Amino acid sequence: MKKFIISLLGAAVLFTTAAPSTFAASEARIESEVNQVVGTPYLWGGTTASGFDCSGFILYIMGKFNVDNLPRTSETQAKEGIAVAKEDLQLGDLVFFNTISNKISHAGIYLGDDQFAHSSSSKGVRISKLSESYYKDRYVTARRVVDEKSYLKMIE
Repeated sequence: MKKFIISLLGAAVLFTTAAPSTFAASEARIESEVNQVVGTPYLWGGTTASGFDCSGFILYIMGKFNVDNLPRTSETQAKEGIAVAKEDLQLGDLVFFNTISNKISHAGIYLGDDQFAHSSSSKGVRISKLSESYYKDRYVTARRVVDEKSYLKMIE
């Protein structure tokens, strides 16, 4: 049985799933949703399957799990939810990067196993590793923005 801790309005709640401890991100519904749009081109300001920017991609995927109260830009999304240490990341956490300036300028959704999904300005929607030198060197923070109900939908 795998244990998860979710913070709900500042209170930590422990719950378990019947999933084996070898649970893999490839088994998660969120990855299925991401895979449906992998390869979608980057479009500045895009929020639909015809084109996404990084924060628009987050809004689109999170909307599939009833997480629809996020702001529009990666910089403002990075202020939502609760901060999560890199070593405590779990599926569905948002990860943020400084790619062009001294502020947050890129974001993605953590899928587990060092992988995150994002809309890259050069390659569109793709799955990358946090440990890739480009992202490792530019990582800023992570935020947990999903509640228990949304999280359970992501892993079913």
